[in-house]
Amino acid sequence: MMKHRLFYGLIALVYLAFAKADAQQSLESLLTREQAVELMLENNYGIKIAKNTQAIAENNTNILNSGYLPSLQGTAGASIDENDSKTDFNGALDQNGSPRNDIEINNAQTTQYNAGLSINYTLFDGLGRLYNYKRLQEQYQLSQLQARSTIENTTVQLMSVYLEIARLTENVKVFEQSLDVSKRRETRAQYQFDYGQVNKLEVLNARVDINTDSINLLNAQQVLRNTKRDLNLLLNRELEAQFAVDTTIVLQNMLVLDSYLEKVAENNVRMLQAESTLQISDYDIKTTKALMLPRIGLSGSYGWNQSQNPPSAFFPATTRTSANVAVGANLTWDIFDGGRTITSLRNTKIAYENEALFKSQLEQEVARDIANAKGDYENALAIYRMQEQNVMTNQSNFERTQERFKLGQVSSIEFRQAQVNLLNAVTVKNLAKYDAKLAEYQLLQLAGQILNVSL
Repeated sequence: MMKHRLFYGLIALVYLAFAKADAQQSLESLLTREQAVELMLENNYGIKIAKNTQAIAENNTNILNSGYLPSLQGTAGASIDENDSKTDFNGALDQNGSPRNDIEINNAQTTQYNAGLSINYTLFDGLGRLYNYKRLQEQYQLSQLQARSTIENTTVQLMSVYLEIARLTENVKVFEQSLDVSKRRETRAQYQFDYGQVNKLEVLNARVDINTDSINLLNAQQVLRNTKRDLNLLLNRELEAQFAVDTTIVLQNMLVLDSYLEKVAENNVRMLQAESTLQISDYDIKTTKALMLPRIGLSGSYGWNQSQNPPSAFFPATTRTSANVAVGANLTWDIFDGGRTITSLRNTKIAYENEALFKSQLEQEVARDIANAKGDYENALAIYRMQEQNVMTNQSNFERTQERFKLGQVSSIEFRQAQVNLLNAVTVKNLAKYDAKLAEYQLLQLAGQILNVSL
């Protein structure tokens, strides 16, 4: 009797834990895929960093960073000199024939003020500014593609975790149903034992199966909680935030996916990045060539000066003010700079060739990745369809076995085997279903459409 009480006490605790989990699940709000993507775009650290990098590249394309505007410089200055002086005439006579007195001047201040403006403008620099400006614009386009790549990768990662939560959610329900079946079986076996229809072994077997199903359910619930924390981390929100996910799966028609794959060169973000990098290398060549051409510049200046001089032994105090305006043009041509420009030009051409080779290599890699991803998707679809049939077969087998078990025509071991077979078939089907959807997401990413379709 003591063992019975302990067993029923343990079962009661398990029931309370499950009841609490069910109540908590009923209070969880639904987090749709679209809402998850919105939260990701708003909060994910990696995406925020990518957007900030894009903002820097956008600032670099501003007219203020183009080199097309003139430079204007202002200068101003002031100085004060204070001097003491004594003039000794060494016995020289004045007009009256008397020795001239020494002249002593103390604290004589000389003040000077100046201010000026100078302007310089490069009229022609071999089109270096033009190609550099185009290079900055292309770098901005590249930063947009890099931000898009980060968003696409994070979206697929997000959907991978989201689908895993959906799979685990369905598995928890399957384990709950299996546990419910085992509970009813244990109750029935207990009644039969009380009335002497079966021996104690049937009751004990049912209790062992209840423990097994309870452990499976507890483990599935724990893994589900951990995976939800992974999703909350991706969304950069409270790790313990509770939510439910949408377990509905709609698979894309293969004809629609094929239409996307026809335009891979136009939409695949890696190929677009390679094309942008190749264009930047081309602008590097043109910018380097511009260094071999002459540069023509215009300059202008305006200056103002004032000097206040104290009286001296021979002159009274004076104030002198002047202003000047100057304009000019200059031509600079580095006829030979020791070969640095020639070397730089050769290196930029080699760099362009490397980028062209990298692009060709990337095209082959993307073609291979798409072929693999398409094959994986078709294979996952086929497995999912077969697993659906397998579930139907096991469901029919379980129902028949259950009816025969109630009639006493099969043993509890055979009944349990049919129950386990159905449990395994359903969980494997769930895995196949979400694997197929994840394979679809990966194929859409390669096609450059992951951000343009309904998830």
